[in-house]
Amino acid sequence: MSLSFEGRVVLVTGAGGGLGREYALAFAERGASVIVNDLGADTKGGGKSSAAADKVVEEIRAKGGKAVANYDSVEDGEKLIQTALDTFGRIDVVVNNAGILRDRSFARTSDLDWDLIQRVHLRGSFLVTRAAWNHMKNQKFGRIIMTASAAGIYGNFGQANYSAAKLGMLGLSNTLAIEGRKYNIHSNTIAPVAGSRLTETVMPPDLVASLKPEYVAPLVLWLCHEQCQENGGLFEVGAGWIGKLRWERSQGHTVRQKNKPMTPEAVKDQWDKICDFTDATKPTTVQESLQSVVSVLSRVESEGEVGANPTAGAASAASTSGINPAEAVGQKIPPTTFTFNHVQCVLYALGVGMSTRDPDHLRFLYEGHPDFGCLPTFGVIPSQAAMMEGGLSSVPGLNIDMTRVLHGEQYLEQYKPLPTSGKLISEATIADVLDKGSGALILLDVNTYNGDELVCFNQFSVFVVGAGGFGGKRTSEKAKATLPPPNRAPDAVVIDSTTRDQAALYRLSGDWNPLHIDPAFAAMGGFKAPILHGLCSFGFAARHVLKQYADNDPTRFKAIKVRFVKPVMPGQSLQTEMWKEGNRIHIQCKVKETDAVVLSGAYVDLHGSSEASPENLPQQGGGLQSDLVFAEIGRRIKDLGPELVKKVNAVFGWEITKDGKSSAQWTIDLKNGTGSLHEGPYSGKADVTLTVSDEDFMEVVQGKLNPQKAFFAGKLKVRGNIMLSQKLEVILKDYAKL
Repeated sequence: MSLSFEGRVVLVTGAGGGLGREYALAFAERGASVIVNDLGADTKGGGKSSAAADKVVEEIRAKGGKAVANYDSVEDGEKLIQTALDTFGRIDVVVNNAGILRDRSFARTSDLDWDLIQRVHLRGSFLVTRAAWNHMKNQKFGRIIMTASAAGIYGNFGQANYSAAKLGMLGLSNTLAIEGRKYNIHSNTIAPVAGSRLTETVMPPDLVASLKPEYVAPLVLWLCHEQCQENGGLFEVGAGWIGKLRWERSQGHTVRQKNKPMTPEAVKDQWDKICDFTDATKPTTVQESLQSVVSVLSRVESEGEVGANPTAGAASAASTSGINPAEAVGQKIPPTTFTFNHVQCVLYALGVGMSTRDPDHLRFLYEGHPDFGCLPTFGVIPSQAAMMEGGLSSVPGLNIDMTRVLHGEQYLEQYKPLPTSGKLISEATIADVLDKGSGALILLDVNTYNGDELVCFNQFSVFVVGAGGFGGKRTSEKAKATLPPPNRAPDAVVIDSTTRDQAALYRLSGDWNPLHIDPAFAAMGGFKAPILHGLCSFGFAARHVLKQYADNDPTRFKAIKVRFVKPVMPGQSLQTEMWKEGNRIHIQCKVKETDAVVLSGAYVDLHGSSEASPENLPQQGGGLQSDLVFAEIGRRIKDLGPELVKKVNAVFGWEITKDGKSSAQWTIDLKNGTGSLHEGPYSGKADVTLTVSDEDFMEVVQGKLNPQKAFFAGKLKVRGNIMLSQKLEVILKDYAKL
């Protein structure tokens, strides 16, 4: 299908000949209305004539095209854009092509030689583009081309003035690409090699003749088309060849030592390493560029190699990236209210692939079913308003571009079966902000309440592309960790097809992002077609586990954690691979047709069948406080397992009671390997097993109740090696850190 510019208005500066003329003719041939601008000056900027522009306009009109001439200097940018508005009513595309040459060796370059080149090339491009900018913003569309040169990229003898202006245009274009992105304004730079009035002064005649402008114009037209999502690119083009350029940087080398001055001798000694491009990096943003410096300030200080002030470095980088963890962490987002009835529950079940073809699904699809209920993963729906309604961008210390936000990971834990109607209140808190270099990772904790009862907890891991480099920490104990599956073949595999309309159906649950329904919007994101919601794949995988290992009983569901890896296209089949390890089901989800992993590091935790009834589930105000302690112990074991194994060298079994009934079982294995924490029945043998109420357990943890005194008072029952209880303090006091 040919690319059409019907309805678009294009301004080409310097369009009286050479490349500009070719652009104007090509745009007009494909339906654009063209403003042919040319001052009519000679190659050195002298003189003025309307003949060049008029001739091109005549050519266009003779072929049935639409064009008007403009004879103003590009330094009168407003006049050029006004011609477009007066004649055609809008401006969509600006091709900054006008240029002159005043070649001199640097020693012979006069002030006039320098200033005239800057005025025509750099200042002229600035003024013309600025005049068009607000019109493009208001109409949410614009395409800008800056014309650089190989001389600007690499330098060229006798062209210091020209080289400086041309590289300046690249910097201008790159910034416009960033500022214009959210308005659908794209800016790209070309460095053409073509026969023209300018190149004929520096190239042999036969080469000029072979480098036709018509071999450059197709790239310009593509970059200016609404379907093209390229933004901030730099391209060399000529003779039918096109190449994209990017910056490359060596890994570099740190040449300072702590509390010692940095010397030129140290630079000399490490010069080969500084200039070694093995494993070179390719930074694409200022944030990525700064990251190497910021990481040195923090990393080397901690390694004792560099005397620096990482706090100052981090503060400087934070101000550059717009991220300030010290200000953001702990901030609360205004509560959101989700009012719903059985319709939303059924829509969600349909959205994640449930069907009346399966009789077991009827309990989630028919409000009249005796066991009608919500799928547990419906719990993400009321909580996601914190992200969907822009709450993140209002948080102090999080100056982020919401168009750069990606959903990285998701954790959901259910404390009580979700109601099928009513009003749920969600309260969100910024739990932590991490510096991942190429971006910032925000941990958003959301508690959702039904009245005073806490029904579920969500943790959104939100990645902000390009917002890293502020000098923050890279990991957090507050993050719900992903886990790799066991190293064996899956215990079960379920394959389920999505439909062509899966995304259109799922979005009715409240995720209205046009990325999942609008082909044009998806193309802006670099996708060939609208993609499936990550949380839709999340729902598919969770219900596969629920069917395979819990007989579709939603009260058996406890928690799920996933990392989103790649998108799924509606109509593809999802293949969920499952490994059962006690009450934890490790999962990995793939697209069957491509074998691409879409959910990784994932698992679903189930309640044992004896725990599944609602009265045994933790409840707000009367739940198990000890769950939080064991979660913290698990995190400490992950970090300090080998050290704990050396100190303790024992396996502790715990039975936690509530109101006289057994409510939870835990095993702390600090005898084997690096240590581990197990929830639920334990297949091995514990050295000592302790039974204690949830309340008394918390008294022990907080140091209010001595373990030995609890034993003699009958509050702590011990089976096995009673002497090992003396080591409880190492586990509970030294490392729980509550």
